[in-house]
Amino acid sequence: MKSRFYLALFCGLLLFVSGARADEVRVVSSGGFAAALKALAPAFEKQSGDTLNLAWGPSMGDTVDAVPQRLKRGEKIDVVIMVGYSLGTLIDQGKVVPDSRVDLARSGIGVVVRHGAPHPDVSSVEALKQALLAAKSVAYSDSASGVYIANEMFKKMGIAEQMAGKARMIPAEPVGGVVARGDAEIGFQQISELKPIQGIDLLGPLPAEVQKFTVFSAGVVAGAAHADAGAALLRFLASPEARATVADTGLEPMPTK
Repeated sequence: MKSRFYLALFCGLLLFVSGARADEVRVVSSGGFAAALKALAPAFEKQSGDTLNLAWGPSMGDTVDAVPQRLKRGEKIDVVIMVGYSLGTLIDQGKVVPDSRVDLARSGIGVVVRHGAPHPDVSSVEALKQALLAAKSVAYSDSASGVYIANEMFKKMGIAEQMAGKARMIPAEPVGGVVARGDAEIGFQQISELKPIQGIDLLGPLPAEVQKFTVFSAGVVAGAAHADAGAALLRFLASPEARATVADTGLEPMPTK
């Protein structure tokens, strides 16, 4: 009887210690990696025993949920997942641990219309140009893809002046949602951010000549309360086991080293 008692006590102590070591890891991700993170979170929690507290925000900009703004006001965050060059800026500012950076995946920009609307040809640069000139309204994101479209792509295509009056940046909201409710005829955003949205039709990626890939990277925030658990999450997200799930969300996993 005594041996059973001590065995039960020992097992109880193990469970207590295991539970005491479990962390709640606070993660803020940009929309580009959101679908992949949501899909992978349960497997990580089961494997590690930790809990993920997930939140979302743009990689750049001045909106209240943007990752840089969250860190600026001192939010308690352990891990950030965002556009690679924006993460690089945070590393330079001392807000993210340099050696913790992991490049997870990349995504091209897609073109969408409202579900059931006519599907203009966007398979070539000339066809895309004609579709944009014919459209009454165009929407693009306030993150990396939108910055590229507004500052580079329209100029490269020679239509910057024509687009100035009808193309607009959408702050802190998925572009797909704007197109789905009819507030824009054509929308642009990373394919991984467009795929989860209902009520839109994906016409395809941008033509190769004007395509722009965005790398999504992750890092542990400097001074994070759960830095070790955060680092374990990054290893999991970059692991071979996670690649298929990442690809299913419209992202291209980065090559393994």
